[in-house]
Amino acid sequence: MSSVDSQRRVLSGMRPTGRLHLGHYHGVIKNWLQLQHEYECFFFVADWHALTTNYDDPRQIEKNVWDMVIDWLAAGVSPNAATLFIQSRIPEHAELHLLLSMMTPLGWLERVPSYKDMQENLKEKELDTYGFLGYPLLQSADILIYHAGAVPVGADQVAHVELTREVARRFNHLYGREPDFEDLAEAAVKKMGKKAAKLFSSLRKRYQEEGDQEAMQRAQALLKEQQNITLGDRERLFGYIEGSGRMILAEPQSLLTSAPKMPGLDGRKMSKSYNNMITLRDTEDEIMQKLKTMPTDPARVRLTDAGDPDKCPVWQFHEVYSSEETRQWVQSGCRNAGIGCLDCKKPVIDAIVSEIQPIREKAEQLEQNPAMVRSVIAEGNEKAREVARETIDDVRQAMGLNYR
Repeated sequence: MSSVDSQRRVLSGMRPTGRLHLGHYHGVIKNWLQLQHEYECFFFVADWHALTTNYDDPRQIEKNVWDMVIDWLAAGVSPNAATLFIQSRIPEHAELHLLLSMMTPLGWLERVPSYKDMQENLKEKELDTYGFLGYPLLQSADILIYHAGAVPVGADQVAHVELTREVARRFNHLYGREPDFEDLAEAAVKKMGKKAAKLFSSLRKRYQEEGDQEAMQRAQALLKEQQNITLGDRERLFGYIEGSGRMILAEPQSLLTSAPKMPGLDGRKMSKSYNNMITLRDTEDEIMQKLKTMPTDPARVRLTDAGDPDKCPVWQFHEVYSSEETRQWVQSGCRNAGIGCLDCKKPVIDAIVSEIQPIREKAEQLEQNPAMVRSVIAEGNEKAREVARETIDDVRQAMGLNYR
């Protein structure tokens, strides 16, 4: 896998927490549905990551894995468009994590923002473990093992991708410098042909002497077009542009995703731990019951009392589901006491029922055919492991571990 080509590969994963809810659907899955037709996508079940905080009670993990995969498929994530697999079925993740841990400074892990935040938010759990401290590095291994050029994340996860970039950079610096690197690189340049070699050398010089990012991008694009050089030469020249060594691990970029804020039934973030969710398999009656009993603006005690949508959790659902016309109707009707709270909830109920019904029906069909679901994952595991093995072979060779 060329480091240049890796820019078309995306990796994303989810911890198995069981059946998905609307927060997962709008925050992650809808983005996957778009990405799977634009990139070469690898989507995985992060079951090892589930152990970093739930190592003391792993009994639910297996059920949660299959429940989550069923919801992925029911929501439209396609095994024909993306590779779906389970992290723990690809042991190369663990091997790369181990090898990266040998050269990753401890301070890099301790400064990851979510490390102290999660310890603070999960005080009831004993998280002074090696696994919890090292989980950002395991995330890095998840990304680097597939040469993923892009990782879809929200703003709060950018630090994890930046750590991965630093780890890849350090690894390439330590192990990508072959003894005769310059000679091999120059020989590879000559294989490109006189015209392409001259242009490449000019672009490389502009980048190294002037820091011209456009020159680097043009040089990378030029390499991608070359038919006269081997994959190893291409990797070597990609590192040669920057004056480093052969690029063994590709540095990923954050693919910032915008997702609507999906509130829970109590106005807080929708979460299984808060028990304030609408799942993708809720029936119409369950959805109606949950939304009808959902709290509204506490100032509206009577129908004739004026309300404030900005203080009502239902308004946050309107921001996700309703048209501008409906939102104006809600704002006016609530503030002037022209509509009741049940009237206000009806468009939201109708929209959510309409959205979830086909997903629920598909999930019910998949539940009746577990062999098919497992077959999808088995095929994805095989495809993912083939890529992972190639990376591990390169890593072992670079580190001098390919002896027999």
